[in-house]
Amino acid sequence: MLNRNIQPEIVEPKQLTVQRPERIRLPNGVSLNVLNTGDNEVVRIDLIMEGGRWQQTQPLQSLFTNRMLREGTRRYTAAEIAEKLDYYGAWLELSGASEHTYITLYSLNKYLPETLDVLESIVKEPTFPEKELEVILNNNIRQFLVNTSKVDFRAHRGLVKALYGEQHPCGRLVQEEDYHRITPSVLRAFYRRFYHSENCSIYLSGKVTDDCLRRIEALFGKEPFGTDFRRPEQKSYMPVTVPEKRIFIEHPDALQSAVRMGMPSLSCTHPDYLKTRVLVTLFGGYFGSRLMSNIREEKGYTYSISAGIMSYPQQSILVIGAETTNECVEPLIAEVYHEIDRLQNELVSDEELGVVKNYMLGDMCRGYESAFSLADAWIFVYASGLQDTYFADALKAVKEVTAQEIRELAGKYLCKERLKEVVSGKKMS
Repeated sequence: MLNRNIQPEIVEPKQLTVQRPERIRLPNGVSLNVLNTGDNEVVRIDLIMEGGRWQQTQPLQSLFTNRMLREGTRRYTAAEIAEKLDYYGAWLELSGASEHTYITLYSLNKYLPETLDVLESIVKEPTFPEKELEVILNNNIRQFLVNTSKVDFRAHRGLVKALYGEQHPCGRLVQEEDYHRITPSVLRAFYRRFYHSENCSIYLSGKVTDDCLRRIEALFGKEPFGTDFRRPEQKSYMPVTVPEKRIFIEHPDALQSAVRMGMPSLSCTHPDYLKTRVLVTLFGGYFGSRLMSNIREEKGYTYSISAGIMSYPQQSILVIGAETTNECVEPLIAEVYHEIDRLQNELVSDEELGVVKNYMLGDMCRGYESAFSLADAWIFVYASGLQDTYFADALKAVKEVTAQEIRELAGKYLCKERLKEVVSGKKMS
């Protein structure tokens, strides 16, 4: 019988075996990455186009080009696309990032011919109909106006603008008038430039059969598709950080204030990045972190506070975020600095570091256990320009980081003088 009074033994994984994709170069040059795993009769197809916010000529161009793909093609109307995917139990996701856009289809194997027919039409022959675009823009404008009334939304915008500057793609904040500048011709221009076979990679995951491979190659791998076959230009931008330490964004009716603190941080490819992740997790990256234990559990200043590294090309940012009553803003910020001082001056106990390591190791094991989570992991590696050894390196960093290294990393990368403080809320007299 299992004795539930005895804690199960904690077993650290000695190695992290992450299935690598089989990489195939299709006849038209498209890179096909296959993760054939799982017993369920379902597959996921991810088409990744290089070209995102950093390559657009005006705000929102990349976002709405991608979003409008499902709103009508030469063969199907928006209603027919929605009806057909729903009838065959398929799911379509359209998303974008700084330098890539993503088209993701989940489909049952037995209906793959029908769902791939819709996917091909979406990718190769969208029409960007004006009527549907107007409806989507109006809905997004309403949602944007709702968001701008929220203190957390305004604080985050204020932070990225303060850290990057208005000329940087990350610091160029979208305004309501930007929505009105989006037209079908603007979207078609972005589509022609970036949606083509020379700019496309495909990730195929799930129960991948030979029939599935043949169909993918026939539709997306035989003949070149698109018109402008140039690769995207690699653009570089210099952040221009404002000199002010504190930025206040007034919201007179706010019952709570949003606090965002941030500073430039390490890119994913930096040699110290993986061990710094352990530091940031200990500091504010999980429920038992220093910030949560002190500011939520002991002081009661907030319901939730967190810290994390937000990855952007070339340079990421460390962000600390919380919402609190207007009266508790200053004490909360003071406690954040107090916890930084502790990390810089005191060694973390073996017990606390062990808890953080076990949490991160368990999270890593859970993150790579299914076909689709594997696809997400390898797409992250591809989009971030990392090596195939990333997962083994991450495991090694978590297992080997020491308390002394945590203190040294805190001294290097948790710099109180560089932290910007953005507060959005009611002005206190």
